[in-house]
Parts: sequence; structure tokens; C-alpha cells
Amino acid sequence: MAMLTVPGTPHPIPLEVARSARARRRGLLGRDGIEGALLLSPASAVHTLGMRFAIDVAHLDRKLRVVAVRTMRPGRVGLPRARARHVLEAEAGAMERWGIRPGARLVVRDG
Repeated sequence: MAMLTVPGTPHPIPLEVARSARARRRGLLGRDGIEGALLLSPASAVHTLGMRFAIDVAHLDRKLRVVAVRTMRPGRVGLPRARARHVLEAEAGAMERWGIRPGARLVVRDG
């Protein structure tokens, strides 16, 4: 499993990476939660149709800099974000705890 590092956060975050089209389509559907986060790459938008829980969504540019962060309740469709090349998903409230906010540059390390 990969790890996500956020500047100013002392501990790395467990990270799943969805690189295949099938893995990106599935995302967090059918799950009751996630330990850590899920990176959809490439992706510029997500939806929460059929989701069982609210999620935080961070849109990232090609250098993994955060473009925007929002919380989405189940049953919503998100619009694509300009400059977004990747989308990071986590349980609602996690990104605020981790300090993920617009402008932050994230680092992904293979673990």
C-alpha cells in the first residue's frame, strides 16, 4: 500500500491508488468506510451516487497540488475542476484533520 504525506502532518496516511478505469469507476462504492484515502488517477470529477457515507474530495493538479476541497453527501454529482488531473477521496472530515487544503502539495510514496 502507498502512503500519502501532507506538509505539516506528522504521520503518513495509508493510500490506495485506483489507476485502472475499472478501479476508478468503482471508487468507494459498496464500502462502509475507508482507512486512509483513495487516489483516483487520472480523474477530474467524481460522484457519490450509491455511496453509503459522505466523503471529502480533493481535486489535485498534475503536481499533486490541491486545487479544491469539498465534502459530498451520498447521491451527488460533482463537476469537473479546471486543472484537476487526480482526485483524492476520504471519509468526510478526514481532510480537515490532515490539513489538506487548497495550495498544499501532497507527496505519494510507495509503501
